[in-house]
Amino acid sequence: MKQLYFTLILLFTFLNITAQSNHHVDPETLNRDTEFDKGSAITFNTLDENQIKNLELLGRVWGFLKYYHPETGKGNYNWDYELFRFLPEYQKVTTTTERDKLLLSWIDSYGKVKHCRKCEPTSEDSHLKPDLEWITATNISKSLSEKLLYIQTNRHQGEHYYIAMKPGVGNPEFKNEAIYEDMPYPDAGFRLLSLFRYWNIINYYFPYRHLTDKDWDTCLAEYIPKFINAKNELEYELAAIQIIGDIKDTHANLWGGNNKIQEQRGDYYAPIHVKFIENKLVVDDLFNDPENKTSELKIGDIITHINGKHTDDVVKDMNPYYPASNQPTRLRDISFNILRSKENSIELKIERAGKTSNLKLDLYKKENIEGYYSWYKKRTEKSFKKLNNDIGYITLQNITNEDIDSIKEEFQNLKGIIVDIRNYPSTFVLFELGNFLNNNRADFVKFTKGNLNNPGEFNYKDNLKVGLSKSWSYKGQKVIVLVNEISQSQAEYTAMAFRAGDKTTIIGSTTAGADGNISAIFLPGGLRTAISGIGILYPDGSETQRVGIVPDIEVKPTIEGIKNRRDEVLEKAIQLIEKQTITPNLTKN
Repeated sequence: MKQLYFTLILLFTFLNITAQSNHHVDPETLNRDTEFDKGSAITFNTLDENQIKNLELLGRVWGFLKYYHPETGKGNYNWDYELFRFLPEYQKVTTTTERDKLLLSWIDSYGKVKHCRKCEPTSEDSHLKPDLEWITATNISKSLSEKLLYIQTNRHQGEHYYIAMKPGVGNPEFKNEAIYEDMPYPDAGFRLLSLFRYWNIINYYFPYRHLTDKDWDTCLAEYIPKFINAKNELEYELAAIQIIGDIKDTHANLWGGNNKIQEQRGDYYAPIHVKFIENKLVVDDLFNDPENKTSELKIGDIITHINGKHTDDVVKDMNPYYPASNQPTRLRDISFNILRSKENSIELKIERAGKTSNLKLDLYKKENIEGYYSWYKKRTEKSFKKLNNDIGYITLQNITNEDIDSIKEEFQNLKGIIVDIRNYPSTFVLFELGNFLNNNRADFVKFTKGNLNNPGEFNYKDNLKVGLSKSWSYKGQKVIVLVNEISQSQAEYTAMAFRAGDKTTIIGSTTAGADGNISAIFLPGGLRTAISGIGILYPDGSETQRVGIVPDIEVKPTIEGIKNRRDEVLEKAIQLIEKQTITPNLTKN
């Protein structure tokens, strides 16, 4: 983290820069700032370590001022273009003294920050505190540190031009962020802006920034050369998807732009469905391909090689480009594309009954494959049925609000109820169904939300409860909830609520580990991504992000079960109800 200091020799040049930066634009006319609409005109020579450190500090200061400085909060400046006005002179500095002096003068050019009487210190009870240790680091000057700390103490309050918290829920809304979609391959200045924008959004408004594998503090410097040196649109998208992957959030991915990554993955798909089972890539369904050539494959076949490359090595190469909270969910997403290609066929080596064979598999455009699906097959039947006289089955995949009354009437006295959430609920039934299943009204979730008036601070909200009195609820003995890696977001939230019931046991495998309302993020080049915008925890404060909903009893499909087209998770649920030997729920909160 470096800063620029100004020498007397550069004084007149600096005064010119100050005059350019100090153009004041009120919110109503902000969009009239068109100086860089056609490009930033920023270029970079070969980056050395010192330049990267200087740019890292600039990214931190730029983002800090964006969210803390009162003038920026009012929308009085196009903050993207202020970066481009400042960068040319910043690139010329050669010492930390010059650097810090230039940064100080730049900050001062936006006027004196008035004393704030409403600004409150960060709460000692906050779940997450602003990460501002860099401001007092030893490699920046005392005067610059004091200036930034003063702004932090007297920061913008109230409605902000670039950020809001959505009413009720409280997840962030990133406002007035130009997407520059007419620049699919933005120039170097805009690519650096993309990194600065994204890194600071995560630093100040991602409720799970403390759960990344990497220290987020190190990622800015790491990605500066990757973004600046991206030679084309594809390399720019690859840099973006890699840093998105570093936040370890299954809600985060990369969309928009001209989708060069999607072009690289190809338009041809396999007429088979595959899934990772027992750490192997297994055929678990066959589609009706146009030429009926999938007869060479059978359900339960293990694919060991793709185009001559071992499947494990293919997965290793794909891992960095598939953002996810945990590896089972990453493998879920990889399985959707692992047989995808730009060519209309691929070579496979398969293993069946201990023997291996090679075959060529024809691929087709997705729309030409009858019955194609990625996540799960569509269901058109009723969402509930009796499996026998004692057990009711409910799937949330196609449940409707109108189903609830019938479920209550038909299932109220059954011995057991199985709720299948190995899907995404078709409608929000958490309270309608949760109140019926739980007769011990209890807290099921704790929230954290960001503080608009103190960027980087996340505080707890009131817990929510689920369940009703015994006279209105399910009178049977057991509720078993089925989950797996497809259970994500609302599915996980619903499972948390059902888990609060004293009759409930969750079985299956770890879920996607991404919960909380989604907040969209827009980046230069027409790119779009998102984050889980609020923190979701159990009432005792234990995390669900990345961890997922850990089942009380782990049950996973087996290759042998797939061969015989058995649903082993559902079978286990039925067995547990019939035997009434439910393992005590040790993870209830």
